[in-house]
Amino acid sequence: VQLQASGGGLVQDGGSLRLSCAASARTFTSDIMAWFRQAPGKEREFVAANSRGGGNTLYADSVKGRFTISRDNAKNTVYLQMNSLKPEDTAVYYCAARTRRIIVSAMRLVGSYDSWGQGTQVTVSS
Repeated sequence: VQLQASGGGLVQDGGSLRLSCAASARTFTSDIMAWFRQAPGKEREFVAANSRGGGNTLYADSVKGRFTISRDNAKNTVYLQMNSLKPEDTAVYYCAARTRRIIVSAMRLVGSYDSWGQGTQVTVSS
């Protein structure tokens, strides 16, 4: 297993969670690490991404100002700090990795990523 996501759970509206994605050393050298989410009956959607080489960090408009993606290079781990959670944030969250650099706009696309974690459930109650 190259990517292992954890940290999901049940939280009340307005609460916080921090997701972690532990990567193998080879996977963590990937240029781009990202988080996506998928709610029941919906397509997988982009949440946040960080490009090591390009120095770019992107967020979906729906989470901007509330979520923060970060990397701990010593631990080969990517985090997603989620604050001010809303019921509409309820979904299975997936981490993803892409080895090579890509244009910024493509960082939002599911098809741009080589590796995926197994997902962790986040449920926000109203």
